[in-house]
Amino acid sequence: MRSVRNRRLFYGAMVLVLVVLSALMPAVMRVSVAPFMYRSIETVPPAQTAIVLGASVVRGKPSPVLRERAFGALELYRAGLVETILISGDGRERSHDEVIPVQDLLIESGVPEEAIRLDRSGFDTYSSIHRARDVYGVESAIIATQDFHLPRALYIAKSLGLTAYGLVRPGGETWGDYLRETPASWKAYLDLSFTREPATSEEEAVNFLDW
Repeated sequence: MRSVRNRRLFYGAMVLVLVVLSALMPAVMRVSVAPFMYRSIETVPPAQTAIVLGASVVRGKPSPVLRERAFGALELYRAGLVETILISGDGRERSHDEVIPVQDLLIESGVPEEAIRLDRSGFDTYSSIHRARDVYGVESAIIATQDFHLPRALYIAKSLGLTAYGLVRPGGETWGDYLRETPASWKAYLDLSFTREPATSEEEAVNFLDW
């Protein structure tokens, strides 16, 4: 009987250790980029481009999370902190286009079309930032996204050599949003470790808990 109880305690302890170790990656990312995360637009340093990372759309309109990211870029542009806005997301299907609805929202809000650049092959955060650097020539950027997502996005940008800052936007504050960052953060770490080339087609794209 004692042997069975001891085995259960052992397995329980192993599960706990694995959970703690898994949670270390998003924690490490958050600590490493914390000095570059800003919650007020008045304190954000200027940069070349604001990056709007993709998220879900609802009946052809930006979801609340995506809308807040777009509004963050809009505020940065209006404040003169960026010269251009790069919208990067999954633009493979008209029914789930994460790019054009954000462009429409920004143009309706007064951003000139020539100040907006579109990346319809930003299938995940790593791909979006990698392509921002290599395809669109971005050297410095402000990423406007939610608190759960920003540490990973900034960590990727810094690791890829960009001068990057982050503006925290409202939304995405559930436990589920933070929990899903554990596998997504490990995926980003592996992408960086193996210098994965971004997907450029539907066949190559694999979106694993990433938005």
